[in-house]
Amino acid sequence: MTTRRGAELEVHYIALLRKLGEQKGMLGQIFTKAQNKITDPAKLFRLIDMVDSTKWVMLGADVKGDIYEGLLERNAEDTKSGAGQYFTPRALIRAMVECVRPEPCKTIADPACGTGGFFLAAHDFLTDPDHHALDKDQKAFLKHATFFGNEIVAGTRRLCLMNMFLHGIGEMTGDTLVSPADALISQPSETFDYVLANPPFGKKSSMSFTNADGEQETDDLTYNRQDFWATTSNKQLNFVQHIRTMLKTTGRAAVVVPDNVLFEGGAGETIRRKLLQTTDLHTILRLPTGIFYAQGVKANVIFFDNRAASPDPQTSKVWYYDYRTNVHHTLKQKPLTYAHLEDFVSCFNPEMPTSRL
Repeated sequence: MTTRRGAELEVHYIALLRKLGEQKGMLGQIFTKAQNKITDPAKLFRLIDMVDSTKWVMLGADVKGDIYEGLLERNAEDTKSGAGQYFTPRALIRAMVECVRPEPCKTIADPACGTGGFFLAAHDFLTDPDHHALDKDQKAFLKHATFFGNEIVAGTRRLCLMNMFLHGIGEMTGDTLVSPADALISQPSETFDYVLANPPFGKKSSMSFTNADGEQETDDLTYNRQDFWATTSNKQLNFVQHIRTMLKTTGRAAVVVPDNVLFEGGAGETIRRKLLQTTDLHTILRLPTGIFYAQGVKANVIFFDNRAASPDPQTSKVWYYDYRTNVHHTLKQKPLTYAHLEDFVSCFNPEMPTSRL
C-alpha cells in the first residue's frame, strides 16, 4: 500500500477492506462492512505511512493492547461519539475482577460485553504471576476457551474483537468469541463459571420498526421466556434474570445495576425475592455518581453465587458497602481510580469472604 498514491491508493484500500471482510473467523468479523472514512487520499497515505513506520511485530501483546485500550478510552470521552455508553470505568472492572478472583480453566461470560473490558481485566488477573503460574494447557484454555460474550451493536463488537485479539485472546482465523445475537432472546445454550457484566443503561428494552406510513417507530420489547421469574420490559431486570440462568450451579456473578433494580416494585420485587432465594447475594457495592459517561447514573454492583435447587433461601445476609454517600467524582477533575476502591476490595476479603470487616 505504501507504493500507491492518490485515487489508486483509495481504490486499493477500499478493495482491501472488502477482501478482509470476506475472510473466515475473527478477522472477517472485525472487518465486516468496514468502510473508508478518510476521503482525502493524502491523509490516508500519511496515516498508512505512520502505521507502517512502527515495528508492530516487535511490540508485545500487552503493549499493543494497552495502546488500543487507551484509544477506546479517549473515544469514550468524546461525548459526540456516544461510545461512552459501552465503556465501563477500568478501575471498577479491575476491582470487580479482584473480588471474584477467577481461576484457570474456568469459563467467563459477559452477555453485553461492549469493548471487552471485563474479559481483558480477567485475562490480566489470570496471567499475573502473583496470582497464577499457568502451564501450557492452562494458557491454551485461556486463549481459546475461557471467554464468551454477546454484543448486538456491530461497531462496538468490532472494537471488542480487535481488543481481544491484540491482547492475545483467540486466533484471527479461529472461531468468534463474541456473538452478535441478543443475549436475552433465549435461554443460554451453555452455562459458565463466572459472569462479569455491566448491562446497558436505559430502563426499557425496545425495538424499531417501520409503520404503514413509512415512519420509524419504537415499541417496548418484552421477552417471554419460560426460565424467567417475571415478564417485564425493564432491560436491567431481564439481564439480572438472564445472568442467573447463565451460571453453573457453582457459578459466580458480579453485575453493575442501576438503583431501580434494587428498589422497583412489581416485577422488580419478584425478581429480587427469587434471586435471594436461589442464590447467595452476599454483597452490594453502592457506587457514586460521576464515574460513568452516562450522566447522573446511580448504580451498584451486586455479587451473587449460584446454588443448587433447594427449598431453603440461599441468601442469609447481605454485606453492604456504601461508596456513594459524601463521595464525589467527575470524569475530568476527579476520575475514579483503583486506589479509590482498594478499601472495598480489602474489606470484601476475597481470600476469606466469610471473615469480612
